[in-house]
Amino acid sequence: MLKSVQMSIKACLVFAAHVWKIIVYLFKQNYRKVQQHRAIKYDVCPLSQISRHRLTMVPKKVLVLDLDETLIHSNHDGVLRPTIKTGLPPDFVLKVTIDRHPVRFFVHKRPHVDFFLSVVSQWFELVVFTASMEIYGTAVADKLDGNRGMLRRRYYRQHCTLDYGSYTKDLSAINPDLSSIFILDNSPGAYRGYPDNAIPIKSWFNDPSDTALLNLLPVLDALRFVSDVRSVLSRNRETLRPGFAQR
Repeated sequence: MLKSVQMSIKACLVFAAHVWKIIVYLFKQNYRKVQQHRAIKYDVCPLSQISRHRLTMVPKKVLVLDLDETLIHSNHDGVLRPTIKTGLPPDFVLKVTIDRHPVRFFVHKRPHVDFFLSVVSQWFELVVFTASMEIYGTAVADKLDGNRGMLRRRYYRQHCTLDYGSYTKDLSAINPDLSSIFILDNSPGAYRGYPDNAIPIKSWFNDPSDTALLNLLPVLDALRFVSDVRSVLSRNRETLRPGFAQR
């Protein structure tokens, strides 16, 4: 009798453990959705007549966007054997062939990236510049764009320069007028030749509460009205450095 009761208790505990795992998984899956769709605190207001006139006096700026750890984070299942995935489920999965091997990339979008792109695409010409391979970068950019025509211009690893073991990005190849172009990238090495044309951003991997993209909108809003982006970015480089506000 005692043995039967013990077996019943053990079976109940095993069942409860399985139920708990399912609950935790569902919680993680829905928590990100809640975070992504929480109230946006940046209001895009209609421009005044003076502001509209000011925009006619300055050239439209080009905003260069990095992908990995700036707008998204991804991991892959490897070429030889799949790896176990943990944490939040990906926003989308890409299947690409690299060196004749099929590879799946599990891509997580940085919180608020969709809203961010929808806003800044109204202010600037957007250009994707990634050090990743073209077959991967194209697939990611297509997903982020969602057929909205925001990310038409794209540059990949073959457009980078390998310098001291890291890939650097030549902004002058995109727009020779350096007063009207700037880059958002988590890697300082990528823009080492153009420190006055860069907005640094903290690398993102999996934090669902991250608001870095939202926090940049006031700065970006102001930059579209200046004659030379370097006049602002060079003087505020320390303020814009990731983590500055926390110290």
